[in-house]
Amino acid sequence: MEVKSNNVGRVLSKLKKQLHEENKLEIFKSKQFFEKPSAKRRRKKMEGTLRAKKRQEENKLKKDKY
Repeated sequence: MEVKSNNVGRVLSKLKKQLHEENKLEIFKSKQFFEKPSAKRRRKKMEGTLRAKKRQEENKLKKDKY
């Protein structure tokens, strides 16, 4: 990325947005430390459970709305 007219803040925000969209920052953070396979499975299962609960709450709110 190129900095024009000393606007570093704008370039930094574009870089952060691009890293977030490509999911590169999360990948880097996850590979920074070793995670045992059992801990990884436990974390993935918990994430899935939380997503399911959130989806269930959203559906409940939509039903109550109509």
